[in-house]
Order: sequence, then structure tokens, then C-alpha cells
Amino acid sequence: MQTTEVLLIRHGETDWNKENRLQGYLDIPLNAEGQRQAQALSLCLAKIKLDAVFSSDLQRARDTAQPLAAAHGLRLDVHADLRERCYGVMEGLRRSEVAERYPQAFAALDSREPDVRYPPGVNVAETLNEFSARAIGAMRRILTNTKHRRIAIVSHGGLLDCIYRHAESMAMGEKRRFDILNASINRLIWNGVQMKLVDWGDVRHLEHLNATTLDETDR
Repeated sequence: MQTTEVLLIRHGETDWNKENRLQGYLDIPLNAEGQRQAQALSLCLAKIKLDAVFSSDLQRARDTAQPLAAAHGLRLDVHADLRERCYGVMEGLRRSEVAERYPQAFAALDSREPDVRYPPGVNVAETLNEFSARAIGAMRRILTNTKHRRIAIVSHGGLLDCIYRHAESMAMGEKRRFDILNASINRLIWNGVQMKLVDWGDVRHLEHLNATTLDETDR
């Protein structure tokens, strides 16, 4: 049975990541650091053969994925169902602001209640179980319909969380005990039936960026 290696990548940094704001469906761009991370990611993977690059339709994911696709001469394949979870009224707020304004919703968010739907905002919120089903379904559709040996998928922290839990048979409500880092490379194998986790949270390609940032800060 043919296997497919999946490089599952979180988008680069945005200003809202730094401010600890919930982004969800809101279309927030990469900041300058995120753009540098996207270029570092592309350079790191330039010598690894990729057969296809997929991305969420939100610009923070697209703009992370596009340099990678271009480096391999590939057309970026965009999928709306690879989006982040929709958080309803919480979108655009810092977690501290959510806790103050919507304490019940924040408690459900913090405890990972799987079937709670937060109050609507610009967009209607998804429950955690609805989001998980969408995330896993999106991945399975891509993998079932491809004959590629190695692909990259650029998405969002929430989707990466769902896929990690699915691959590791970890309950959605269980407290997270793994990192989900901007522009990280996370490796899985698809055997035609299930996903197996190989490596998680690789950010070695960003080390020179961190060193540059520290040098500039020290001046």
C-alpha cells in the first residue's frame, strides 16, 4: 500500500498571535516576522521533493504556503475547509478580554467543552466537535484523493491540534500537552487508512531568525 508523507505546517506569526487574540475566521495577515518565517520555511524545504502544497484560504496560511509552492514550481491548492475554528463573538478579542466579557464562554473554551457553541459574532461559532470533524474530514479528503508521495499542508493551530489528537487517539477535551508553533514543520504518515505521527514541532529552520532578533534587541 502506498504511503504519503505529510508536512503539516502552521502559518507564520501575525500581530494577533503576539497579542494573544483569537483569530478564527478573521483574515489577519502575517506580520514582518511571519513573512521572514515563511521565507525560512521555503528555503529549508527547497531541496526536499514536494508533489503538492495545500493551504487554508485565509491569507496568513496562503502567504506562508505560497513561497513554498513557488520554490517547487507548484500551484498552491487552496481549501476553505482547512480554516481555523470559528470562535464567534470571541474573534478579535484577547483571551483576557473574553474572560472578562464572556466568562461562561471563556470557561467552556478553557476547559475544552466539546459541544458548546459560543455566542455569534461576525461569524457563527463552531463547536469543538464540529470543528474537529471538519478538520479531520478535510485532511482525509486530501489524502484519499492524492497519489502523491510527499505533500505540504499549511493551516492553523486549531487544525493542527485536531490532527495531532486524531493521530495519537487523544480526546478532544484532554488538556493540551504539546506545542503548536508558528511556521513549525510537523510530520505524519498516511497509510491509506490512518495518520501516524512521526515528528512534531520542528522549528530548527527558524533558529537563525531568533538569533537575529536577539542580536537586534540587544543593540
